[in-house]
Amino acid sequence: MIKAGIIGGAGYTAGELIRLLLNHPDVTLSWVSSSSNAGNRVDNVHQGIIGDTDLMFISEAPLDTIDVLFCCTPHGDTRQFMESHEIPEDLRIIDLSTDYRHQDGTHDFVYGLPELNRDAISHSHHVANPGCFATAIQLALLPMASAGLLNSDVQVNAITGSTGAGVKPAPASHFSWRNGNVSIYKPFRHQHLDEIRQSISQLQPGFSSSINFLPVRGCFARGIFATAYLDSDISLDDARTLYDDFYGDQCFTFVTDKMPDLKDVVNTNKCILHLIKEDGKLLIVSVIDNLLKGASGQAVHNMNLIFDLPERTGLVLKSSAF
Repeated sequence: MIKAGIIGGAGYTAGELIRLLLNHPDVTLSWVSSSSNAGNRVDNVHQGIIGDTDLMFISEAPLDTIDVLFCCTPHGDTRQFMESHEIPEDLRIIDLSTDYRHQDGTHDFVYGLPELNRDAISHSHHVANPGCFATAIQLALLPMASAGLLNSDVQVNAITGSTGAGVKPAPASHFSWRNGNVSIYKPFRHQHLDEIRQSISQLQPGFSSSINFLPVRGCFARGIFATAYLDSDISLDDARTLYDDFYGDQCFTFVTDKMPDLKDVVNTNKCILHLIKEDGKLLIVSVIDNLLKGASGQAVHNMNLIFDLPERTGLVLKSSAF
């Protein structure tokens, strides 16, 4: 059995990760660390796992007792943790923060988008999990980049659920403000743009077009519904063949002829894509669950790759029609 530990265990992504690991047939969740909740039962914070575990939060992080560490820490804290602790050489680490996503030569973390870097992930010790918006948008655009076809500006609009803002209360996450409301934030300068451009350039090195991204706060709890469009001469049939070929051997990303709904992916580790061609423009619709495919589910997928397990292990999750 793979022994796993989690630091930063009180947030939404940690809660989903705990649920997944407790139900993973090849994993024992050894401990969950949270400085603010040390001594409390884990299911007092994550009530959805009542009856599934007797684990208590701890304040320390006994790294020598585990095989894989998941970092669900705020941005900046994972790097600080790595620099202040003695890290066992054979410990696998999967970081869900932004700290190591940029491949700038200062670290050995592999960017953990399986549809892009499956082989590198499977041979790595350290993986940087992608951001949730970045996951949905990259999966919409990477097949075009692989064919060198991202040659015009890309317009992106993506709406996300309130869990994307994290568990810590903020003015824009209060129910009375968020419910029945929609708002734009960080237009054209969202922090996920850097990793999106990085991945596109990995497949299309000369990419220089603009990605005009409008992130939107939605009045629902979870999920991302993203649309990306660009000027393109490719026919719809050729685009569909390109996307089918690119994702043909992937187990969580699917291309469909039907317009997907957000509910098709909520509570699953799927990304569903749909293509539309109209008046010289190619539109790609991409839907994911921000907490699963956009965070904890993708982290478990990366763990499966690292430990040479079947990729879908522990991730055969069902959406609900209602």
